[in-house]
Amino acid sequence: MRSVLLNKPQELIMREVEKPVPAKGEVLIKVKRMGICGSDIHAYYGKHPTIYLPVVQGHEFSGVVEALGEGVTGFEIGEAVTARPQYTCGECYHCRSGHENICHNLQVIGCNGQVPGAAQDYIPMRSHLVFKLPKNVNFDDGAMVEPVAVAVAAVRTFTFDVKDKNILVLGAGTIGNLVAQVAKAQGARAVMITDVCDEKLEIAKQCGIDFTVNTIKEDLEEKAVEAFGKDGIDGALECVGIDATINQAIKVCRKRDDIIIVGIYAKDPAIRMIDVQEKELKLIGTLMYLEQDYHESIRLISEGLINVKTLQTKHFSLDEFEEAYKYIENNRATSMKILIDVEK
Repeated sequence: MRSVLLNKPQELIMREVEKPVPAKGEVLIKVKRMGICGSDIHAYYGKHPTIYLPVVQGHEFSGVVEALGEGVTGFEIGEAVTARPQYTCGECYHCRSGHENICHNLQVIGCNGQVPGAAQDYIPMRSHLVFKLPKNVNFDDGAMVEPVAVAVAAVRTFTFDVKDKNILVLGAGTIGNLVAQVAKAQGARAVMITDVCDEKLEIAKQCGIDFTVNTIKEDLEEKAVEAFGKDGIDGALECVGIDATINQAIKVCRKRDDIIIVGIYAKDPAIRMIDVQEKELKLIGTLMYLEQDYHESIRLISEGLINVKTLQTKHFSLDEFEEAYKYIENNRATSMKILIDVEK
């Protein structure tokens, strides 16, 4: 079968490797669609702080059941599925306490050299990580269950229910857009999203986000007061991963607010810790998702509560994987989710 290896930064190698056979407890999936994540882009340029090369990328994907390993029940050959890409030990403190997403021995497929991802024709997955797709969820949308689950988990990380709350999202890329949409779908009174790219803010408007702010052209504090009144913002989610946006969140948030850190920081930011202290702000990290978040993600997509189609920018074949990265590089303002058609 075909398998694409990211051998070193900006070097993708198409290889022929042996088709895997599902082991006991595994489902072999024939990959149909794969999404390119922001983390994949960082890794492609050798700038992701926790992804080490070489690696077969791809942790957002959909496909069909090809074969079942010994002892696997509940699946039929040909069923449409997606999968949660987390291999955990089940034994460490975090796994035993219900937080397997931060397993001490966590391995993420496509992000760890020992666990190949979906940039290949077939991928074996532990059966408990495989989720059936409803009939009304196609392969394109199925490949977006994973990023929607990132957003669901991020919104869940608040120390309060977002229902009837005013929420700020910094960064209108794919994850920021989905985070804003999830907050809306879960009952937020109003959601404001920021970016420096008018094209991405326009897409956010198309997805039903209440307020958009270009922070180069507009004053965020003024816009927040204008949108939310004197009581201001109830909580923020930082979805970029740079100094500017985390400091904007710290500056504009109300005292004692939660700020959820969603963006991946390629380098440590310089932030005003005195403001964090004096405002008694809570900076809370979020890493991936739990099983419940995957179920919620599938529900939101299936019921049309999340608009994922507007975010699907362009398709490339697996043979065009490198061209996909070049397209993203040359179209950063307008690229949201790039999909790889592993098989049409």
